[in-house]
Amino acid sequence: MPIFCPAFTDSSAGFGLVMHQEQNPEKHITIDSIRELRELTEIKIKSKQSGLLMVGGGVPKNFVQDTVVCADLIGKQVDMHKYAIQITVADTRDGACSSSTLKEASSWGKVDIAKEQMVFAEATSVLPLIASDAYHRQNWKIRKKRNFSQIFKP
Repeated sequence: MPIFCPAFTDSSAGFGLVMHQEQNPEKHITIDSIRELRELTEIKIKSKQSGLLMVGGGVPKNFVQDTVVCADLIGKQVDMHKYAIQITVADTRDGACSSSTLKEASSWGKVDIAKEQMVFAEATSVLPLIASDAYHRQNWKIRKKRNFSQIFKP
């Protein structure tokens, strides 16, 4: 499963990479967040349907939702994310929660509001319950395994 971290540079780890590049100008690590958005958009384009489970909000929330918009901008027709669940303690009244609920995301054509759920709870208390329920239902045993790395092979 691919893991994307669009706000990685907005952290002490980002400062560490700046120092690494400064100390190793000829050979250093670079994070290309535009390539990450492009790769995540390709996954959306090549998927028959998609859904979102978002823990928290902010940049990662917008990043994954924007794959629908990005696909449209590069001329690819994709459906909205079929479902979305967001676990957050944020509130829209004070600008938190990326200033919007999932219902607002539907106005941009990002999320189908028929199957969206805001879970206002502390993630470390509810995410283990969700994971335990998913594991014990055992639907993962019959689900076809995905190999997302194949999407990028010519």
